[in-house]
Amino acid sequence: MPTLTDVAKLANVSKMTVSRVINHPEQVTEELRELVFKAMKELDYRPNNVAKALAQNRTLIVKVMVLEELDTTEPYYMNLLIGIASGLDKKHYALQLVTQTSVNQTECDGFIIMGMREGDYSFIKELKKPVVLFGENTYGFTYVDSDNFGGTAKATTYAIDRGYQKIVFVGIDVEAPFEQSRENGYIETMQQAGMETEILRFENYSTQTKDYFHTHINRYPQNTCFICSSDRLALGVERGIFQGGYSVPYDYGVIGFDGVLLDQVAEPKLTTVKQEVRQMGEHCADLIINKIQHPDQVIKSIELDTQLIIRESTK
Repeated sequence: MPTLTDVAKLANVSKMTVSRVINHPEQVTEELRELVFKAMKELDYRPNNVAKALAQNRTLIVKVMVLEELDTTEPYYMNLLIGIASGLDKKHYALQLVTQTSVNQTECDGFIIMGMREGDYSFIKELKKPVVLFGENTYGFTYVDSDNFGGTAKATTYAIDRGYQKIVFVGIDVEAPFEQSRENGYIETMQQAGMETEILRFENYSTQTKDYFHTHINRYPQNTCFICSSDRLALGVERGIFQGGYSVPYDYGVIGFDGVLLDQVAEPKLTTVKQEVRQMGEHCADLIINKIQHPDQVIKSIELDTQLIIRESTK
């Protein structure tokens, strides 16, 4: 097996330089990094990450907690977890999926937490390891999320440009910063256009919106567009409109938010605000590793841009 000494000899540098390239590549020049990495590749030298972790009193484990109930029929969180796992794997870290009750049963180097609600933050504040949240928050925790405000602003602008006479926001009935940002994106865009706002809120289930719109669609004039805070809500709105005897997009328009799967299985397929879910997972992994490796640095939050995907549910 090749050793650190072998790499140093082939690269014609000191063992200390090789160690620095492996452990702190940001501290050496690009020329030195390339020289050492070339020697490592030629010798098929692989650093002992476990030994390195033990020396630094680390476990190479990041615990991931989902604090809301998972819907296993929808791949949103699966895409997110795949992104997190991929990002952690690149840095030789392992993902451990845990519940809130089992969070302290084993050691780890940090936490990625998602599905937070207002009552969860007191628990999160008590954690002794670095934390990154998936989702906006107002408590100063580093987070990764979509640009929720900008996403619904895009959707609302599109609906205005398409000539809808009335535009209604269908939100998730939850006190969470991401939902407030989505509502604000709608409200500000409507106000700038001089149009009247209307907001409906439901639990994030398609059945509730289906039942409501089946019964109440006659309250809304034709040429109304419903901008929804999730594809799940939008799917229910579509079904309710059809059950009420009307069509999409000829009578009403519907726009969703997520773009993971439901937008494509809906009939007609949903115009939606697409989130880069797997990419957000990778960013979660990058941020938590940066917090672990650089505990004294301020690690900034990330909001990823969204894309409005135009399909068949709008005119």
